[in-house]
Amino acid sequence: MSTNITTVLFDLDGTLINTNDLIIASFTETLNHYYPERYKREDILQFIGPPLYDSFYSIDKERVDEMIVRYREHNLKHHDLLVKEYEGVYETVEALHKAGYKLGIVTTKIRDVVLRGLKVGRLDCFFDVIVALDDVKKAKPDPEPIVKALEKLDSSPEETIMVGDNHHDVLAGKNAGTKTAGVAWTIKGREHLEEYKPDYMLENMKDLLKILQVKAQ
Repeated sequence: MSTNITTVLFDLDGTLINTNDLIIASFTETLNHYYPERYKREDILQFIGPPLYDSFYSIDKERVDEMIVRYREHNLKHHDLLVKEYEGVYETVEALHKAGYKLGIVTTKIRDVVLRGLKVGRLDCFFDVIVALDDVKKAKPDPEPIVKALEKLDSSPEETIMVGDNHHDVLAGKNAGTKTAGVAWTIKGREHLEEYKPDYMLENMKDLLKILQVKAQ
C-alpha cells in the first residue's frame, strides 16, 4: 500500500497534539456557568470533535454565540499551559517531511488557534496546507475540508491517507475517497473508533512510518 501514498492529512486535536485536558476544562467552565453541575466529564466527551457551534447548538440554541465566546476565552487563556505533545508525533512528522511527503492539517478548529497549537507542539514548520473551520462551509465528516486540502496540495484521494482520533476524521476520509488511519490514543476509546473501520489503527504515531515504509530519523 505504502508506495502509492504521497500525501498525509492529519486532524490536530487529539491526534497531533494532546488538547484533551484543555478542551474538557474549557467545556466544563462554560457549561458550569450556564448549567451548574449538570454536565460531567463523560457527558463532555461527545462534544470533542465536532465544531463548537454544533456542540453548543445542541445544548442551547438561543445562547450559542455567547457560549462559544466564553469557551474560547477560557481556551486561549489556558492554551499553552495545558497543551501537551504525544509520544512519537514530532519524530514521525519530521521524518515524513524529510522524506518528501505532502503534509496537511484538516481540522474543525479556527485557523489562529490551529497555528498556536502547532507552534506549541513544535510542528509549525512541517505543513504545506492547513484547512481550518473558517476555510469551509461544511466541516468533517463532510468531505469538503479534505477535498479542499487535496486541491491545494495537487493530490488525489487515491494517494492520500487521513489520520485522526475521531470518527468524524475516519468518515470524512471515507467520504472523500482516501485511506484512513485512526489513533488508538483517542480519548473516546479505541473501540469507538474501530466501529467506523479505519484502514489502519495506530498504536503510536511512528506506526505510520512502518505503514508508509519510511525510515525513522
